Amino acid sequence: MLVSSIDYNEYVGRIGIGRVERGCITPNRDVVVTDYHGEKANYKGRIATLYQIEGLAKEPCETASVGDIVCLSGIPDIYIGDTVCAPDAVEALPFVKISEPTVEMTFCVNDSPFAGREGKFVTSRQLRDRLYRELLKDVSLRVSDTDTTDKFSVCGRGEMHLSILIETMRREGYEFAVSTPKVLYKTINGKLHEPIELLSIDVPEDCVGNIMSAMGNRKGELTKMAPFGSRMRLEFRIPSRGLFGYRNEFMTDTKGEGIMSAVFDSYEPYKGDIQRRATGSLISFETGESITYGLFNAQERGQLFIGPGVPVYEGMVVGASPKAEDIAVNVCKTKHLTNTRASGSDDALRLVPYKRMSLEASIEFLKDDELLEVTPKNIRIRKKILDNNMRMKARFKKNVD
Repeated sequence: MLVSSIDYNEYVGRIGIGRVERGCITPNRDVVVTDYHGEKANYKGRIATLYQIEGLAKEPCETASVGDIVCLSGIPDIYIGDTVCAPDAVEALPFVKISEPTVEMTFCVNDSPFAGREGKFVTSRQLRDRLYRELLKDVSLRVSDTDTTDKFSVCGRGEMHLSILIETMRREGYEFAVSTPKVLYKTINGKLHEPIELLSIDVPEDCVGNIMSAMGNRKGELTKMAPFGSRMRLEFRIPSRGLFGYRNEFMTDTKGEGIMSAVFDSYEPYKGDIQRRATGSLISFETGESITYGLFNAQERGQLFIGPGVPVYEGMVVGASPKAEDIAVNVCKTKHLTNTRASGSDDALRLVPYKRMSLEASIEFLKDDELLEVTPKNIRIRKKILDNNMRMKARFKKNVD
């Protein structure tokens, strides 16, 4: 039986899931576990329990034969791609080698002014235990400690891989913060190499020009172009970092009709600098609750991410600026009361509809000096340095250096 998926249970440990290819399998039976790629030596094990999936539940069974999909426990070190064999017929079944992670993010304890208000699990110990527990059933993930106890390095196969983990954890009640994603470089023969993705794009013919322009700016290399009716299929070889923040732009360029998918191809020499984001951020200047009057004045500076009545704190990103630099705005500003009124001064203020940011859009929006605060109820973008004066000093010092 080839193990094609892994589950985990606190009582029985790892559970291997797969389809029986030959013979039959029963509980309390000695087996040999082998690996097709030969990366680890064969070892013996014993099947403790055997289950079959019926609906949403696992039901115990006494035997399973060819074609049955079963779940087995009792082998603590079983991985996806392992083959479970009878001791007298050890033969590894072919399996595609699992690629190494190419993207890294830092998961850290939430230290914003709103920390601990919405999450059930907020401490570094709880965060660490949850991340390492994910390794038991996700063989493409890598987790390691950093030089501080409240930050952990998490490596995965891409932005979507890590965003699924983030969404799963927030639904479980975890509260934490994550940094902007970064690619994992390698040094080969003394030269810096970066991961390259094989990108497949299917778009309407009238959108090809926008795609070619975007790929050129992101160091993409066209390898194949073929028409399919009124649509065009394009294939590019592009650095993994060139895809950061591109999905939303892609949907805009193709009017929502485009389809894109990417898979890791190889490591190649560094392709040069890529400008990831040309816009700045609108940053809340003080802590409080967003007011219509303050938002009305702030919306002239850029696109807002929040509406009225939303709690905000100093250093929280409340919108995007069309300019390259960040702009501090006061969305909590109220209208001063006076004893005189001009004609039309009390007219209703009209707010432009704000942009609601999803988890994926927020991760794509992040800059190097920003964090994404993730809680079960909210997703907030914030600066690493919340105090406006301290942030200005740090920026000045960086420019001087």
